[in-house]
Amino acid sequence: MSEHICRKGATAVITGAASGIGAGLARRAAELGMRLVLADIDAERLQALGASLDTEVLAVPTDVTDEAAVDQLAARAWERFGGVDLLFNNAGVMATGFTWEISQRRFEHSFAVNVQGVLNGLRSFVPRLLQQGSRSHIVNTASIGGFLPSPLMSPYSATKFAVVALTESLHGELRMLDAPIGVSLLAPGPVQSGIFDDPFGDAPEQPAVRGFVEQLRGMLRENGLSPDEFAQRVFTGINEGRYWLLPQPELLDEALKARTEGILMRRDPQLPRY
Repeated sequence: MSEHICRKGATAVITGAASGIGAGLARRAAELGMRLVLADIDAERLQALGASLDTEVLAVPTDVTDEAAVDQLAARAWERFGGVDLLFNNAGVMATGFTWEISQRRFEHSFAVNVQGVLNGLRSFVPRLLQQGSRSHIVNTASIGGFLPSPLMSPYSATKFAVVALTESLHGELRMLDAPIGVSLLAPGPVQSGIFDDPFGDAPEQPAVRGFVEQLRGMLRENGLSPDEFAQRVFTGINEGRYWLLPQPELLDEALKARTEGILMRRDPQLPRY
């Protein structure tokens, strides 16, 4: 169903596009000759990325937590290109710390970006895609952390679990309508990005938390895919019509089997290994 989506002249919308995974997706889409609508809260980096790409780009500084701003993003995409073929709801943030020490503001911001940002994208784009009537595709970015919860990352784990559930519900609803809109759940493992640049926020920097974050930063440096290699795997999966986009299955499959078995056997959760 989706093979024609990633073609020259098609239009892709990417939120969280200014860096990391989003920038990699933008570069890959440009290589494929797709027209791009790029959104990010960092206007300066967004404009720089857009200027570096050899394709037609509409860069729209956007706060995905703002429903009206996301609706304006959709309106501008249709105004400029007449339609949308591929939507990446990709913007996301990280917060670390002991659950009881992470402020309400930090928790709320994580849910506002990671969950409400996706929901805002669906509310603004799905009705337009249904009215458009042609084949299109939506990719929501979760994480392997949406299947494997972690201590010291409870806002991230909780929000990514929510995106997994939200996306599966969306998939079922669009199938009920027999709509020509494909859906994929993207679950990255470690990808070289700036997601751990400011993970502490206003939480106390406990030694255990700092050590945990340094472990994860080291894992990104040593084992993380580059955003460009990651994006190539993502677009391959979209072209193959996959719902589950798991570019690093070796980091999920065995751990998820063990977690599922532990639930069925009623065993206490085990600490993850990094």
